[in-house]
Amino acid sequence: MSDENQPIRDAATVILAREGREGPEVLMGQRGAKAAFMPNKFVFPGGGVDDADRLVPLAKPLPATCARRLAEYPQPGALPGLTAETLAATAIRELWEETGLALATRASWPGQPAPDWVELADRGLMPDAAPLHYVFRAITPPGRTRRFDARFFLADVTGVAGDPDDFSFAQDELAHLQWVPLRRARGFDLPFITEVVIAEVARQMEQGGEVDSVPFFDNSGPVPMFRRIA
Repeated sequence: MSDENQPIRDAATVILAREGREGPEVLMGQRGAKAAFMPNKFVFPGGGVDDADRLVPLAKPLPATCARRLAEYPQPGALPGLTAETLAATAIRELWEETGLALATRASWPGQPAPDWVELADRGLMPDAAPLHYVFRAITPPGRTRRFDARFFLADVTGVAGDPDDFSFAQDELAHLQWVPLRRARGFDLPFITEVVIAEVARQMEQGGEVDSVPFFDNSGPVPMFRRIA
């Protein structure tokens, strides 16, 4: 399959934030040099939706406005049964796998968890979508080795169960995990879209996290479009 015909995979990303000594900080890590997509770049934790994410129970739901906005502009070819709750589960799973940090609360799972969630369930934790706020969406342009329809969520560190500086449970998908002062993040080797997201997150934080719309870089068709999800 040529790069021009790469399928677009649904994905979710978490921008975990906290207040640091130099102001707001965000959690980032570096992709490996041999990665097929964005090698060596510093990114936020995230990745593609797995089919099993559709079946993951959430201890608390997404904020209502967040869930409504996620349903806007469904893309042809999306994963069957894709919902806002599935995207939330993907975001929480990717954060857990790549950093070892869990957006979760104490609760018992109803039934046997899927393999990706067994370790979290064994710790008595259940994914919690309440801290997630939908802040950005971008579809990778044609011609890339991988293409994603990525939804970006901003979450405050207070939603993490445990020590936010303990990355010992991470699965080594990202190297050099660190809390980066937002004002210095652009000094890292970033993908272009990550630079745009950082600027938007900084703007939203200045507004107290309440925004009237979500930016959407839509590269799904032959002509790139910029939309606002109200």
